[in-house]
Amino acid sequence: MLEVEGVCKTYDVKGRKILALKDVSFSANEGEILGIVGKSGGGKSTLMRILRGIEDFDAGRIVIDGLEITPESGEDVRMQQRRITAIHLQREFGLWTESAIKNVVRRVYSRETGYEALPIPEDARYDEYYEEAKGFLELVGLGHKANHLATILSGGEKQRLLIARQLAKKPKLLLLDEPATMACPKTKQEVLDTIKRVNEELGLTTLVVSHLPEIHRYLADRLIWLDGGSIRTIGEPSNVLKMFLSKIGPAVPLPPRPEPPEPEILVRRLFKRNYLVGTGEVLRISNLRLNINRGETTAIIGSSGAGKTTLLTMIEGLRMPDDGHIYYRHEDGWVDITTYSPTRMEIRRRLGIMYQEFALMPHETILEQIAYKLGVKGQHVIEYAREVAAEIGISDRVLDMLYTLTDMREDEAKAVLERLGIGRDVLSELFPKFPDTEARRFAEPVFRIMDLDTSILDKYPEQLSGGESVRASLAILLAANPSILILDEPFGDIDPITLRDVANAMKRIQARYGTTIIIVSHHVDLVKEVAHRAILFDNGEIVADGDPKEVCDIFVERCGAEYLREH
Repeated sequence: MLEVEGVCKTYDVKGRKILALKDVSFSANEGEILGIVGKSGGGKSTLMRILRGIEDFDAGRIVIDGLEITPESGEDVRMQQRRITAIHLQREFGLWTESAIKNVVRRVYSRETGYEALPIPEDARYDEYYEEAKGFLELVGLGHKANHLATILSGGEKQRLLIARQLAKKPKLLLLDEPATMACPKTKQEVLDTIKRVNEELGLTTLVVSHLPEIHRYLADRLIWLDGGSIRTIGEPSNVLKMFLSKIGPAVPLPPRPEPPEPEILVRRLFKRNYLVGTGEVLRISNLRLNINRGETTAIIGSSGAGKTTLLTMIEGLRMPDDGHIYYRHEDGWVDITTYSPTRMEIRRRLGIMYQEFALMPHETILEQIAYKLGVKGQHVIEYAREVAAEIGISDRVLDMLYTLTDMREDEAKAVLERLGIGRDVLSELFPKFPDTEARRFAEPVFRIMDLDTSILDKYPEQLSGGESVRASLAILLAANPSILILDEPFGDIDPITLRDVANAMKRIQARYGTTIIIVSHHVDLVKEVAHRAILFDNGEIVADGDPKEVCDIFVERCGAEYLREH
């Protein structure tokens, strides 16, 4: 059904040749689920885009359901290729703000129009379009949600709706690039079962790219290991995974937790309600009490929508509770980060925050980005900022608010500045970058601990491998030596070999500096490896708190995650 013969692809990046695929050859049978595994940057996503017809290739031949595609093929052939294939890219969540069934009807109707639109009631086949769309929704288990607004569906339901939209194209080949990788185990299970059901009922040939070995164990009939743009081996999933996972390095020991435990953060009598228009209350946190201990790694786990990120943003002081307090230890006392005080900026200076959608600045070297971070989080930056603020007429309260923006996501900070009518150059004036020589002095010891070559300091993000990018992002945070590191699911879509490198780096940093780490993660193996303590959070409440393995086992059981039980 699918034949790939000698496919090659090279990118030209600023005059440098980067080999993405080299002589890739394989086949997939009718109705087969073929998995593809490999390290970050190994060429998996490039291959999927070439098969979809949205990426050119330099050499080789592809045959899909009898259609032959070569580098010389014209646009008419590429259009046919795109008609008989469908792809779900990682982190793709684009849905129309309307009912689930209308989202699918648009795809059904597009087979005739060539673009997405809704048919008019006067169309002779109007009812047929809706009946066909309803069938695809039932196939993915969403028949009962046909008239629900797509944007308020759960994460797993949105993923299944996206699959229904792909099926509505009636493709011959379904391409899934990291399906539900960033989702919680419950959502993953829903999506994986949907993929299985679609394959069984439609006999649709499916290629699944995933970093996660457990997904391939659960889904794949055969597995390809793609490494450095070349196929290392193809075969039975368990055998291929055994070879792939043999490349994981040994785990660095977890540093012992300090004894006796000493609280670093106190959450007291915390209340928060989240509401969604048209749905009502979607989260309730009531009278929450929690201690985070100094020098420990505390993992917060739970299903999507449980309130983990809401809790984390309140701990970070980026979102205010409806009631309650969050205290940070400071010298011999405590500072409440939920209310203004002259010392709150000093608490914030000690925080290093990394988000799920972390991103390196594409047009700055790693050294330049470290210099910026040191300008915001380095020693004595607050004293300097107060002097500048006094000169230009900014009060300490306004300065405190502006400093908060440096911990926000880029888009959120930009929106706040626009509402205030303040240019971003004010932040640069208050918190100027450190000189490169100083930045290099702070960065080099961190790079050594994280097993990163210091030549990376002078590189741009596009010149780094996937694993180097993640560790470089951590190094940028750590150069200022934060006493508290807060990580909101930043490692969900990296391969297990790279993940071990990141886990080891976290443990080395904690052993060296005694850093307090809070991590939100859906990845139970990572939690078991790096955490001293795990907290299971659900519906705004602490359900379990204690040994990471025991708490993770409770989590997996509550999620009904069969794919993890086979792990």
